[in-house]
Amino acid sequence: MALTLKQMMEAANAAVPKITPAQAREMIGKGNALVVDVRDAPELEKSGKVAGAVHVSRGMLEFRADPESPSHDRNFAKDKNVVVYCGSGGRAALAGKLLKDMGYQHVYNLGGFKDWAESGGAIEEAG
Repeated sequence: MALTLKQMMEAANAAVPKITPAQAREMIGKGNALVVDVRDAPELEKSGKVAGAVHVSRGMLEFRADPESPSHDRNFAKDKNVVVYCGSGGRAALAGKLLKDMGYQHVYNLGGFKDWAESGGAIEEAG
């Protein structure tokens, strides 16, 4: 039977814990954390990104996260805490579930970029 978006979101939200900006800052401060922005490039150009975040658009995530892929991004390591965010949290949840399916064990959904920015989180220009 085909899955609906609602079912995919429910599964993603059940698999990937949602964290607050304060929890994300604490995790980042301890080191061994990878922050991943899965928004599209035009979104980053408008608002910037979480300071230190790696930008990998949602459509390229599998290619960057798989160590066997020629497009693998060395920032991705399965022993890191991976904090994923997007515009409002939906794509981050789906991306987090995908990373869990790929063997990343410590994956967290920060939610939307706006939540980070409004909480006073550090931001840098995209690029």
